[in-house]
Amino acid sequence: MRRLSHGTVVIGSGASGYAVLTRLLEGGRDAVMVTEKKTLGTSRNAGSDKQTYYKLGLGGDMPDSTRLMARDLFNGGCVDGDNALAEASLSTRCFMRLVELGVEFPVNRYGEYIGYKTDHDPYARATSAGPLTSRDMTEALESYAERLGAKVYEYYAEEILTEDNSVTGVLCRDGDGEVVIACGEVVLATGGPAGVYADSVYPVGHTGSTGLALWAGASVQNITEWQYGLASINPRWNVSGTYMQTLPRVVSVDESGGEHNILEEYFEDRYDALNSLFMKGYQWPFDTARLDGSSRLDVAVWRERTVLKRRVYLDWRENPFDFDFKGLSEEAYSYLEGVGACFGRPIDRLKKMNMPAYELYLDKGVDLEREMLEIALSAQHCNGGISVNEWWQTSVEGLFAVGECAGTHGVTRPGGSALNSGQVGALRASQYILAHPREIKPVDYIFSLDGCDTGVDINTLRRRMSEVAAALRDVDGMTEYLEYLNTLLPSSDRRLRDTVTVQRVMLSAMLDFYKTVGTSRGSALYFKGGLENHKPENRAFRDKIQEVRLCDGGVEIKWRPVREIPSEDIPFETVWREYRIDKNVR
Repeated sequence: MRRLSHGTVVIGSGASGYAVLTRLLEGGRDAVMVTEKKTLGTSRNAGSDKQTYYKLGLGGDMPDSTRLMARDLFNGGCVDGDNALAEASLSTRCFMRLVELGVEFPVNRYGEYIGYKTDHDPYARATSAGPLTSRDMTEALESYAERLGAKVYEYYAEEILTEDNSVTGVLCRDGDGEVVIACGEVVLATGGPAGVYADSVYPVGHTGSTGLALWAGASVQNITEWQYGLASINPRWNVSGTYMQTLPRVVSVDESGGEHNILEEYFEDRYDALNSLFMKGYQWPFDTARLDGSSRLDVAVWRERTVLKRRVYLDWRENPFDFDFKGLSEEAYSYLEGVGACFGRPIDRLKKMNMPAYELYLDKGVDLEREMLEIALSAQHCNGGISVNEWWQTSVEGLFAVGECAGTHGVTRPGGSALNSGQVGALRASQYILAHPREIKPVDYIFSLDGCDTGVDINTLRRRMSEVAAALRDVDGMTEYLEYLNTLLPSSDRRLRDTVTVQRVMLSAMLDFYKTVGTSRGSALYFKGGLENHKPENRAFRDKIQEVRLCDGGVEIKWRPVREIPSEDIPFETVWREYRIDKNVR
């Protein structure tokens, strides 16, 4: 067995991973990266939320402040205030670092970073460098890391090694066998638990490594809170924005090849159907508060696929039915008229309004002018994740989590806040590690994850999870599926073990949520015995956070109050004096 030793090991090669690696190298820390393959991961290969960067307002005449932004993040529900304040306070610093590294966020002639409104955003704080913003960020940070002489190991991380609830190293594997890296700290930057669902907009090669943290003893929080929305299956890409605003047909195809017009079968009024379709462009995430509006379309697509076992498509080649543009809602009509798109077929409108959106699929081998696009109600982002404190350290000493794998979001969040959170978390974790470096201890033993070949098909597990425990959560189905998972033996396949572990934790959390709260919430509709048997959200529980950890072969679940936004009003002189002591990193 090969043995290495480094100060800090960063696991994951996305925007958050490279952000923390470069910060540590700048500070003189012996930090290295471990990644299965540098080109994998959500940051390089996904769209939608990964194209928007949410930050403090830096243009226009709308007043803004760190406290206002922190309050808006906190108001998403089940959010810890210290994380929200840090994400607001450091958003400008992290954003400008990306600008200086070459990410081309647009400015006007006077240098203002004019923004736009995104989901759950009362201010126009969002900006974008295009449909591949997160890829541009990753590549800029990667280039900078190379200039700093960063060392990147293409290993597969199998286990985080601990002693007395404290990190001692990482067990990895490559084509030549096992490698042990002794270290003082481990920073997980592996994205969300993307491997638990079949219907997913995460890149195919991205599965996440939340199981690594759970096996090491860390807690997860808000693991019930996700974002789901309509996305194409092949390629995996969100169909938000212009794709919906051009008003394509939405059809399902049964086993005999018969077509069904979903907009006609699920809506009594055709203009109501078209208005809901248009609003999906803005309101992409499935939202239980919009079941009378745009989210009806999400439920229809789920029912056609899951209950009726039909395939569902978007079709831009012809209009859903005859209609007069002036019969649309004022918002839809004024928008389409303003961009000169009140004419022709959906494909004609798409090319007029957003040619790059058409070309994006064309570059991926799909010509929307000639073929339909298969879609599903898909998992896109986990708002919950590994529990972290104000420095993004987990409940295991020396183990940090940054990016989507960290559970700093709540029930809802502004679109694009994930990219900012990843950069801020990277800065906070690196600040703490540089200020409090931990001693590297020799790793003389290894607790291996024993297992066997179970013969279980991982894709079958993911399909069942999408059917009963995604946007629409069947309590009876989840109970039955959890009982089945509990009968499975540990697998020697680390991916299968990770999927089963995270699914068990998620299902336990979801069933506990239903027992404790008893209502739908955010992007999840809970029902028992039929879709009609669901209850609207009880918002009283938005000030409590559910935490889950593995314990003696089972799970332990507790609820705690959120950490409020710090309200310190400290004089400048006091802050300046304390800053000179330890830069206020404590």
